Amino acid sequence: MTQTSTGPRHLPAWKRFLKTPKGYILSALVPLSLFAGGFRQGPVGLLHVLVAVATALGVDAGVAMWLRRRLGFSTGGAITGLIVGDVLSGLTPLYLVSVTVTVALASKHLLKRGRKPIFNPAAAGLLMAILGFGSAQSWWAGLSLLPLWGVPVLILAGLFVAIRVKKYPQVLAFLGTYFLLVLIMALFHLGLASNTPAAALRVPFVNSALFLAFFMLTDPPTSPASMRGQIQFGVLVAFSSVVLFAALGGLSYMLIGLLTGNAWSAGAAWWSRARRGPVANKGMRTGFWGVGASPSQEQPQVGSS
Repeated sequence: MTQTSTGPRHLPAWKRFLKTPKGYILSALVPLSLFAGGFRQGPVGLLHVLVAVATALGVDAGVAMWLRRRLGFSTGGAITGLIVGDVLSGLTPLYLVSVTVTVALASKHLLKRGRKPIFNPAAAGLLMAILGFGSAQSWWAGLSLLPLWGVPVLILAGLFVAIRVKKYPQVLAFLGTYFLLVLIMALFHLGLASNTPAAALRVPFVNSALFLAFFMLTDPPTSPASMRGQIQFGVLVAFSSVVLFAALGGLSYMLIGLLTGNAWSAGAAWWSRARRGPVANKGMRTGFWGVGASPSQEQPQVGSS
């Protein structure tokens, strides 16, 4: 049977899509959001998701028209909108939900190498919402508002994504390093008195770490592909996050840690290409930061996350 990169040719387009990384993420993230929508903050959270996804689709459609590309459903934009809506608290005004998504997608389209974004768009938008507007983030779709029994549900959905998109090495590296360092801090009473390490080992902080690991850390365009690179990436993000947590506390430490890892991944890719020399890199297309990818490796759709 002849295979393509997205599945057998005889399958309908929607079934082929479900076998892509974006399809796997949506297959887990949408049911998880709907499940979380049945509890406490859920109804307001689902409204935020709808506003965030609608904003994302509108922004990506506008970019496509500006660049004179073919209009289509931006799956990458939908995923970014879903994640932003899943993380922001129900107390967040709807206009700020749209602003957060717009900033997230602006970072995707402007800060890139070739046609791949440097930073995880959702993380960039959510960090702006904290630093610029002091927005609350409950990570409600990570089942953070539920008792401890919600954690296994989150883990099952996340493992499905990590295994299917082949990013489980970096997820395991991140979670192992993160919880080990936090445990060491708790045992030796390190860190701030206002944000104790012991708190990071309980709900809802555990949920936010798991949600970030499974649905944001695994973003293919902004993380390494090789197993060695994935392990290094996961350890770096965890180490950066814990150091920031110990020094500053607050809500943004994991987002900054992830963006630090994204910058390292982009820098490592640039250094690898630079070492090859101009002959090996001939034909590379240059992005906003002067780092490119060969045309055959680029993703044509606007919705790439």
